[in-house]
Formats: sequence, structure tokens, C-alpha cells
Amino acid sequence: MGMQDQFKDKAQKLSEQAKQAAGKAKDQASQRASQGRDRSEEETRRAQQEAQDRMDQDYDA
Repeated sequence: MGMQDQFKDKAQKLSEQAKQAAGKAKDQASQRASQGRDRSEEETRRAQQEAQDRMDQDYDA
């Protein structure tokens, strides 16, 4: 195996590693974004429930 082949193999390996790293980063970013949306929806539901509870207490009094 010549030096040129070794460099070509190394370049291919590094290219594959870069693609995998980019894919992982994209997956992680997508996962964080979906977790952020889930958290926002949960906070909205909680705020709506608290508002409903306060309104119910006001009418009970």
C-alpha cells in the first residue's frame, strides 16, 4: 500500500467520522428542541390549570 492510498483511506475515515458527528449533533439539537417544546406545552397547561383553579376558588368564596 502506497502513501497515496494511506492518505486516501485516512481522508475517507475522517470524512465518515465528520458525517457521523454532524448527524449526532443534528439529532441532539432536534431532541433538545422537542424537549423545549414539551416543556413549554407543560408550562402552558399548568398555567391554564392554575388560572382555572383561581377562578373556581373566587366563585366558591
